[in-house]
Amino acid sequence: MFPCVLLGCLVFSNISVSHAEAGGFSSNGSAPATNMSVDWIGYGYATLVASGGVVGYVKAGSVPSLAAGLLFGGLAGFGAYQISNDPNNVWVSLATSGALSAIMGKRFYGSRKFMPAGLMAGASLLMVGKLSLALLRKPAASP
Repeated sequence: MFPCVLLGCLVFSNISVSHAEAGGFSSNGSAPATNMSVDWIGYGYATLVASGGVVGYVKAGSVPSLAAGLLFGGLAGFGAYQISNDPNNVWVSLATSGALSAIMGKRFYGSRKFMPAGLMAGASLLMVGKLSLALLRKPAASP
């Protein structure tokens, strides 16, 4: 229960990290620096998905688990990269987490086992919620 609550707090918090000072030149005199918000939650989710596939392969020898984990983990990582570059570009992440929430939710409903299907369904639903909130909070156009 505690990991799910912790993951929920992380997903719905507004975490962003500024890479450098806004405008101007960096301290070493190189080109102007820009602010870029990194989607740490998206990268963490991608890591969770990919590592779940690897664990499934190591424990059960499941090649489909490995392939699906690496495919969906890669797509989630690409989506996190896109969000890091443009916070309004959530479509790849939303499609990936939506598909995983449906697939793993169906598996959890059938097996009633929390690991791994329930964990992945819950994490994917939290990502869908986070990304849906991001769509609703689009910034207003500046004059």
